[in-house]
Amino acid sequence: QVQLVESGGGLVQPGGSLRLSCAASGFTFGWYDMNWYRQASGKERELVATITSLGRSANYADSVKGRFTISRDNAKKTVYLQMNSLKPEDTAVYYCNANRRIGAAEYEYWGQGTQVTVSS
Repeated sequence: QVQLVESGGGLVQPGGSLRLSCAASGFTFGWYDMNWYRQASGKERELVATITSLGRSANYADSVKGRFTISRDNAKKTVYLQMNSLKPEDTAVYYCNANRRIGAAEYEYWGQGTQVTVSS
């Protein structure tokens, strides 16, 4: 059974930090690129950060570049999102996503999400 379980969300003041974790099970974690998405209330889901299967490359949305860092530990089957200098506009539900493309086939899994609220 495939599972992606996020943790680490919560309420934080502007300028603060949080570290999200996503623990994977039920699939070969090291074969998948891993992504963090977020969805604010009333808005579309957006891609925040992505890291390749072996962790050699990462990319970020412009809105979080320089503040967020994605990393992974393939031995622990876990991906992380370190979020610093948080802003109220970072408030959203954050989702972990696993993605693998083989030719025309795409395999994708989602976590249940964790709420991040940035407010004073």
